[in-house]
Amino acid sequence: MTYLHVALIVCLGGVLPVFLAKHFQPMRFLGSMIITAGCAAGFVLSVLDLASGRVASFPYQFAGNLSFSFKTDPLAVFFLIPLFLVGAAAAFYSYQYLNDLRKKNRIALHYLFLALLIVSMTGVVLAASMISFAFFWEAMSVTSAVLVLFDYEEADNRRAAFRYFIYTQAGGLFILISFGLLFSCSNSFDFFVPAGLSSSLRLTIFLLAMIGFGSKAGLVPLHAWLPHAHPAAPSHVSALMSGVMIKLGIYGLLRMFMLLTPDPDIVGRIFILVGAVSGVLGVVYALGQHNLKCLLAYHSVENIGIILLGCGIGFIGMANGNMAMAGLGLAGGLLHVWNHALFKSVLFLGAGCVLHGTGTPVLDRLGGLLKKMPTTGVFFLVGAIAICGLPPLNGFVSEFLIYAAGFQGVGEQRLDLLFTVLVILSLALIGGLAIACFTKVFGVVFLGEPRNDGARQAHEAHVTMLLPMAVLVLFCLLIGLAPVFFVRPALAVAGMFINQPQPVPYPFLDFCRNISFGGAGFLLLFSVLYLLRRFFYRNKVIRSGPTWGCGFSRPTARMQYTASSFARSIILFFRPFTLLVQRYEVSGAVFPSQAAYKSKVLDTVELFGILCIGKPLTWFSAKLRFIQHGNIQLYIAYIVLAVIILLLFQIR
Repeated sequence: MTYLHVALIVCLGGVLPVFLAKHFQPMRFLGSMIITAGCAAGFVLSVLDLASGRVASFPYQFAGNLSFSFKTDPLAVFFLIPLFLVGAAAAFYSYQYLNDLRKKNRIALHYLFLALLIVSMTGVVLAASMISFAFFWEAMSVTSAVLVLFDYEEADNRRAAFRYFIYTQAGGLFILISFGLLFSCSNSFDFFVPAGLSSSLRLTIFLLAMIGFGSKAGLVPLHAWLPHAHPAAPSHVSALMSGVMIKLGIYGLLRMFMLLTPDPDIVGRIFILVGAVSGVLGVVYALGQHNLKCLLAYHSVENIGIILLGCGIGFIGMANGNMAMAGLGLAGGLLHVWNHALFKSVLFLGAGCVLHGTGTPVLDRLGGLLKKMPTTGVFFLVGAIAICGLPPLNGFVSEFLIYAAGFQGVGEQRLDLLFTVLVILSLALIGGLAIACFTKVFGVVFLGEPRNDGARQAHEAHVTMLLPMAVLVLFCLLIGLAPVFFVRPALAVAGMFINQPQPVPYPFLDFCRNISFGGAGFLLLFSVLYLLRRFFYRNKVIRSGPTWGCGFSRPTARMQYTASSFARSIILFFRPFTLLVQRYEVSGAVFPSQAAYKSKVLDTVELFGILCIGKPLTWFSAKLRFIQHGNIQLYIAYIVLAVIILLLFQIR
């Protein structure tokens, strides 16, 4: 089996529902299961290719000399593994999540575009020429925008899809500009860089590509589409976009670095600065959110920042000849690509279960869901622990590698030491804020008492929604308990950048085994204590009665901590990067019968973009509206004039 066969199977799962739209149950079953089967086959094929280190090329020429070629190598296969795993989980999850007969036609089209998104992402990763890469990159952008527009009757969803489309097209324009400069130097559409290309031009092309790929990855300040698109999209699409699609921005950056080989010291410092800003601001803005999916979207910005921190410190290690630092940093960043795909997919699918069971994603309308949705709550808790980088789960392993790379670089020269310390401090700050954020989320959503009827009447998700979460949780535990089997392939891929097959000495892998023993011991101790508690409390009579309420003799759910009150002090600490807008509604009576308080944390980076870029650009565009007058003769004249100018430029 090849990746072409995998793509055909996935496409079959997207096309069949279009013809079976009138038969609702068979349409959903065939669409979800065939796409799942195709992704599962792709996952197995990718694992085998990564284990063997196979490199293969598939050249194809069309329309004369236009190259439409593909290639598999360890870096491409490394990114295909989470793509197919999360794709299979999302497709399987969608079977019950999309169980709405009133939307049967759009659900049929949804499976078509879901399949096309998975295939287009596969094409991006395997592309070996500018033509094939640009084609599948555009296909990925269009299909994902259509998936965001699933509930198109909502005005907010239409605005979110439009915003996302604008960002992805603007980013794609910068990628095309970088490709154009590369083509002008090499005179070939293949990914090829002439030997005599100057270092300044290499860096210029890379920075242009970084803007384009950074827009897709959600790097600050190009992240403004993320917190709008994810709440609008179906939850399994959010899992696929956040867990996989934004990582293709990272893939593009790494692929362009391998191709252009710019100065690793400069690139490493840029990565660390952008990664630190993205990581810290991402988690700070997440703390201020009231919508569960919007909060998770900002955590995607945070984790992309962590990946850049790892890659950046790896590049600085390369520049200084510190191979241990380079290998650990790059391996940590690469492994975090896998880890984030796993635990973020768990969290988004868990958010979908909450939305499906309660009808709302608003934090302050939830509460007490652990009693109603225990399985969802446990899976969400595992994902929350993993995203906070705590042992014994997978997030700890990749972040530990980045920490280890940072401490390897403590002895470097003064400026690089400053960036090394910045990585360590940023990672520590991000981890602490992430713990605070998910303490808030889990406490407000799953603990305490229900705050409205939706939470009181919540029900557990269907088994077909829980099963993919269970598989992803299992992988989170597996990487945390047996990291050596996953660190090795990350080190092998990292070796592609520094031309060493094994950049880190084997004693470090022995330390990975110690992590395994520590995690296994912790779980064993937890299990023993849990079983002992069950044993000693098996015949205990449980009594209930009033407790001393500190003067509150009639407590209600309104007296609990809210998401706003929990995070308020942290939000205020990070001013002026955060802007807290508060509104009080109190009547003027001496003894007011009603009072209300509302708060909203504004993304100041997004607000700056709207005021300083968006509005002036809109004003300037409005002044050019006279060009669009509807006169076909003048439109033809524009084309002729443009052709003449291009010909004159070519003659010169």
